[in-house]
Amino acid sequence: MIECEFMDKLFEGYRQFRTDYYEKNQKLFETLAREGQAPKILLIGCSDSRVDPSYIFGAEPGDLFVLRNVANLVPPFAPDSHLHGTSAALEFAVRTLKVEHIIVMGHTRCGGVQALMDDVEGADGDFISGWMAVARGARERALVRSLSAGLSSEQTLRICEQEVVALSMGNLMSFPWIHEPVQYGRLQIHGLWFDVETGELFRLNPVTNVYEVVT
Repeated sequence: MIECEFMDKLFEGYRQFRTDYYEKNQKLFETLAREGQAPKILLIGCSDSRVDPSYIFGAEPGDLFVLRNVANLVPPFAPDSHLHGTSAALEFAVRTLKVEHIIVMGHTRCGGVQALMDDVEGADGDFISGWMAVARGARERALVRSLSAGLSSEQTLRICEQEVVALSMGNLMSFPWIHEPVQYGRLQIHGLWFDVETGELFRLNPVTNVYEVVT
């Protein structure tokens, strides 16, 4: 087997985890293995390597059920014969694990959202443009806001990243087994946006529909 420095780094990280973190938290892992998981939070985040939810929030194993995909997108409810990895994870988290909170977290300089803004259909890939088409509505709203305010392309991208979060939150409500518990107060949906460069986290105020920095 051919080794490389990147794999060596991963294995060294594992060894440190095994001798340090695991040894200090062995009872937690044994309990999770024996009793299973019971997280209260489903976090839908981007696959981007710079935005690790567990690291950002200091979460312990078993705290978060994490669903990561390109641009933290939630497609609308569409039960058919197609493959629906995101929807399957949603169903498991809500109907089986019975999470009490769903968080959608976007971030700055998102490559998926940049591809959406560039709107180059089918360019350099088989799946990304089709996947990002789910968020066309977010792109249109961002462009309208940008045009009316005379914003730069970078500012427009940030707005679109935030609009994608809002769109995903709206699509969550198209799932009947999410809509019902939200309606009766058994489930809450939250929108977050993380600035990779500054480390600041913003929370969408559901009343004012404005992102406010978390302090």
